[in-house]
Amino acid sequence: MAPPLSKARLIGYARVSTEDQAHDAQLDELRAAGCDVIHQEHGSGASRARPVLTRLIREIRPGEVLIVVRLDRLARSVSHLLEVIETLEARKAHFRSLRDPIDTSTPQGIFSLQVLGAVAQLERSLISERTRAGIKAAKARGKRPGNPGMRERRPEAIRKVALAREKVYLDDLIAGADRWMPTVRRMRPQQPWEDVVRVLGNSGQSWTVARLRRAVGRLVSQHMADPALLRPAPRKSPQDRLMTLIAGIAIADPSLSLRDIGAQLERMRERPPRGGLTWSASSVKKQLDLAKKHGLALPPEAQGES
Repeated sequence: MAPPLSKARLIGYARVSTEDQAHDAQLDELRAAGCDVIHQEHGSGASRARPVLTRLIREIRPGEVLIVVRLDRLARSVSHLLEVIETLEARKAHFRSLRDPIDTSTPQGIFSLQVLGAVAQLERSLISERTRAGIKAAKARGKRPGNPGMRERRPEAIRKVALAREKVYLDDLIAGADRWMPTVRRMRPQQPWEDVVRVLGNSGQSWTVARLRRAVGRLVSQHMADPALLRPAPRKSPQDRLMTLIAGIAIADPSLSLRDIGAQLERMRERPPRGGLTWSASSVKKQLDLAKKHGLALPPEAQGES
């Protein structure tokens, strides 16, 4: 077993494939390595849905070290491993596997990573070469490349492809849900989908109303979200809509100051009730005070002046 690391904060990640399996052995090794906190996840090694890992990587801080017992606990493939490590490096964090010679905080570990990268590139080249050779051989025998069932529009083939695509869609949805679902849960069904999309868009996420409703509906069908989120939003007057929109912005990001909310409203081209183009902190606070009177639960930070 590798000796414990020191100085840097160590973050452990343990994964098992099914609910029947236990994390105990991995937890013992990660604790022995000195991990300050350990995140646990259940999920197949082949699955792209790793919500715990996705959140961990997004929230890891510069200088921290992500530690796993073995590489197969982290990544589905060499390319996936490299993708995770590149993301960590971009966040100025490091990675270490206790049973493999990978430690991106050391020159030896970086060298091993470079070797893995070369292997991954060779693997991709060989797969591409074999694919081209197979297509060429098939054409020489008079066969057309692709799925015969799809070309002939066989119902079972179409159904199989549709199921495969749906699984990939759901896996991707689950993996990224913690980026947008908190905002959806805070704003729906009190606010219309259009306002939710605008708040998400202002935080750098690209959604349409149709795409967002479909995504939430898919999670609801998997019993991963409350069906109440899909209820129609109550009709509101223009003033009420503005009030609930501002409350939604404050609830979605409690760290925003009144001036931050005002700047966001200006980017969204929302006009103050008294006209004009510029939102003052007092105008924002007035709307938040109205929201509070209407019983909306606002974070304390949203009621400050700065």
